[in-house]
Amino acid sequence: MASVIEVINLRKTYRLAKPLENGSREFEAVRDVSFSVEKGEVFGILGPNGAGKTTTLEILEGLKKQSSGDVIVLGFNNLQNPQEIKKRIGVQLQSSEYLPSVSLIELLELFGSLYNKKVNPMQLLSFVGLEEKANEGVKNLSGGQKQRFTIASSLVNEPEILFLDEPTTGLDPRARRDVWQLVRSINKEGITVVLTTHYMEEAEFLCNRVAIMDTGTILKIDEPKRLINDLAHTTQVSFLVEGEIQESIWNPIKDQIEKTYSNYPKVILEIKSLDAIAHIVDLLKQNSISFSGFTVRTASLEDVYLDLTGREYEE
Repeated sequence: MASVIEVINLRKTYRLAKPLENGSREFEAVRDVSFSVEKGEVFGILGPNGAGKTTTLEILEGLKKQSSGDVIVLGFNNLQNPQEIKKRIGVQLQSSEYLPSVSLIELLELFGSLYNKKVNPMQLLSFVGLEEKANEGVKNLSGGQKQRFTIASSLVNEPEILFLDEPTTGLDPRARRDVWQLVRSINKEGITVVLTTHYMEEAEFLCNRVAIMDTGTILKIDEPKRLINDLAHTTQVSFLVEGEIQESIWNPIKDQIEKTYSNYPKVILEIKSLDAIAHIVDLLKQNSISFSGFTVRTASLEDVYLDLTGREYEE
């Protein structure tokens, strides 16, 4: 497939009013990021808050300028031809505000006029399941409905690429899944989708490929299943303890343990086989270590993040 986005050695540095703990007045939000997005795919940037996801997306959308690096969107350089890019993309921001009493139909017609396009509001509203709300204002929409309307408004110019920044943050599980189905429907129409998310489940469900981002850098890019399969040979055991324990207690079974992560009171062990579970419990009891919340599970994207960073993922 042809690439519709090319990002090469992207950096974004902010000048701070107050110095950081190390005395520096510069904060690098995006650090030497490179990736490409293929036409027709759903590409996700996954990471915790503060990872640099939104800053990266805003540079691609033309809302911010990078400190260095190159960005090519649909064949156009983002610094040389920002207007050409904006004509051909759709953007859903983390938060949007609308004239509260203007009807959804009127808002879509207004947005279309900004692109010199005559839109079919009812067709767009039907596509996002809001035709019954056509003559109501945004103030009468639920959180999930407002998010779906925001996506509808980003489609008025028939974009080739749709950018979604944390599209389901703050939504209840049902509304979140409604948005997921909508994103899939949009992608089936041939529109490339680039989204940021801090939900592991969302990335697994929606994305053809995902870039795992942390502290301004991309740690790894691949299909979610392939990222997980790289760790499929391990099983994860986790439990809570009342105080710190010596790593040496695992010496009798160290050949059965791949890795240990201790962020007390939580301890996580990656084991090679289920046979190690009984030995782990026996060692805890033999050393008079009180434990609770004992769980066993196979690999997921959370484990990929843990493997890459050495710490648990927090949504």
